[in-house]
Amino acid sequence: MESAYHAKRLAFTGLLILTATGCGIPGLRRAQPGAALPSDYQWNNGRPFSDTDVETLSNVPALPTSDVVAPVHVRDLDANDESNLGSANQDNANVQGEKAGPSISFANFIRAASFTPERSQDALTPSPSDVEPQSLQTLLGSTGDSTVAPVADDSMVAGESIDLPETVQSVASVELIDTNIGPSDSPIDVMSFSNSAQLPHSMFFSDPYLLGLITETLMGNQKLKILSEEIRIACNETYARSGEYRPFVSLGATAGFEKSGRHTRDGAVEDQLDVANGRSFPDPLGDFGVGANVSWELDIWHRLRNSQRAAAMRYLGTQEGRNYIVTRVVAEVAENYYQLLALDNRLSVLQATIDIQRKSLDVSRAKKSAGRGTELAVQRFEAEVQKNLSERSLIEQEIVEVENRINFLAGRYPQPIERTNVELTKFDLNTLGAGVPSELLLNRADIREAERQVAAAGLDVRVARAKFYPSLSLTAGLGWNAFSTGYLFRTPESLVYGLAGELVGPLINKRAIKADYCSANAAQLQAIYNYQQTVLQAHIEVVNQITKVENYRRSVDVKLRQLEALQASVDAANDLFQNARAEYVEVLLAQRELMEAKMLLIDTKKEQLAAIINAYQALGGGAF
Repeated sequence: MESAYHAKRLAFTGLLILTATGCGIPGLRRAQPGAALPSDYQWNNGRPFSDTDVETLSNVPALPTSDVVAPVHVRDLDANDESNLGSANQDNANVQGEKAGPSISFANFIRAASFTPERSQDALTPSPSDVEPQSLQTLLGSTGDSTVAPVADDSMVAGESIDLPETVQSVASVELIDTNIGPSDSPIDVMSFSNSAQLPHSMFFSDPYLLGLITETLMGNQKLKILSEEIRIACNETYARSGEYRPFVSLGATAGFEKSGRHTRDGAVEDQLDVANGRSFPDPLGDFGVGANVSWELDIWHRLRNSQRAAAMRYLGTQEGRNYIVTRVVAEVAENYYQLLALDNRLSVLQATIDIQRKSLDVSRAKKSAGRGTELAVQRFEAEVQKNLSERSLIEQEIVEVENRINFLAGRYPQPIERTNVELTKFDLNTLGAGVPSELLLNRADIREAERQVAAAGLDVRVARAKFYPSLSLTAGLGWNAFSTGYLFRTPESLVYGLAGELVGPLINKRAIKADYCSANAAQLQAIYNYQQTVLQAHIEVVNQITKVENYRRSVDVKLRQLEALQASVDAANDLFQNARAEYVEVLLAQRELMEAKMLLIDTKKEQLAAIINAYQALGGGAF
């Protein structure tokens, strides 16, 4: 009866502490809904492209596909959400030919998104030299729960049933854009891929010199090495957090002496007592001990586990962040490589123009010697040759700078860059599959990183909320204690042990934990808005770059026809000048216009190639 009475009193006391500490928790602010993700891309912002004899995008057939695009993983759902998403998927499966499936609320999306230990299918797996292999089960601890908990329930998610973009598409309507991605002697079968982001860079780029540069850059780039160390740091942080909710066991030994005054309480007691067999306490009194101590905070509110899971989400986020930088590095190397080819082509055009102008200079000198020309014509041709020679030196300087940009990316000191001698305008056109906007959520590493940050921020809110509730700690100790080493290990005389529990919670002056809670809520809103901004930016990048590919393709075709006309005019001007039927000024203008047109064609082709590379990166390609 007495034990039951004490148990009731303890239960009542614990309930009182829980009620008192749990009062006064601030309410969460809610996020504003973001813009809805369109079901397809609007090339050229929905306006038709200018009329040319090139086939427009609207006439390009879509890739036939029956696959349902699911940009979020729905592995770990709460019971009340499985029915919602289950019915949505069922409705999705019944739709034939519709553009978009049902929208998913932001709270459900956070639960359904890929906040699980598994990484996205197209994510770059760090090499053993980058991150020591540790399973997430090890990071999360052997608790029997192999998955990361959802971010929060509806009361914890900063958003009021926010309708996220329609992330589940019933039919993937894929539009195709013609692009040039390699020399004409290396065709690539891209038609088997509905989205070019699924292509590894080893298939997207066919130039062996460029592929070698990319491989060397991925191995030697210092920024990627720094990010690999950040991944290692985040992994270690997760591992450290996993030990906070486990018992702490320590082993120690003590030794010391103490002399108590005769007229003190301890001294008076020792003077009246005997140790054993009529022997009094030694003076000074020794104190020797050996024992083990255990302390354990029972994670009843999952504060420590959620803190560890938030660290795990950030660890996965750093991996996705590195994947995104990999795509940027691949794109930057390829862009600089094609810029180098463009400079080579510009140098060739300039050298050919100089050779032609020198011939014209010789003709003008011969005509002057024959009395059919003037010194003015000779000097004008000479000045034009010298101007182009000066321009050639500037281009050679640009080549050195671009080569060194590639060398810097590859982590090596200045040296020549081996490259192809294929004429830039002869690069073949192949098909670039853009996919549907919802596939960005799977393909873009920066979007996946933003997802991890949203998950971590939601878990941080849970951690901050748990600080309002009391914490329960257990401490225990077992060992031996004696005044002399000769009596130290006598059992049970020298055996000591203890067990204690502590229930502590905040009661008055909760300003610090309230501020932490509100700050965690604000950080969660930041993560949500950053996710929305990342998705919006990714969509705009894809539209901008692929529209740029198409518009520059049309511009290249027009400039090629312009070049044919200018070449014919130069030939005619030279013939007329040699037959004294045209002035030297006409020859100079024709040659200058032809050279400028060739230079502009090379620049336009370079911009088109850069747009293709950036479109490939914007779609999420390159992280392989």
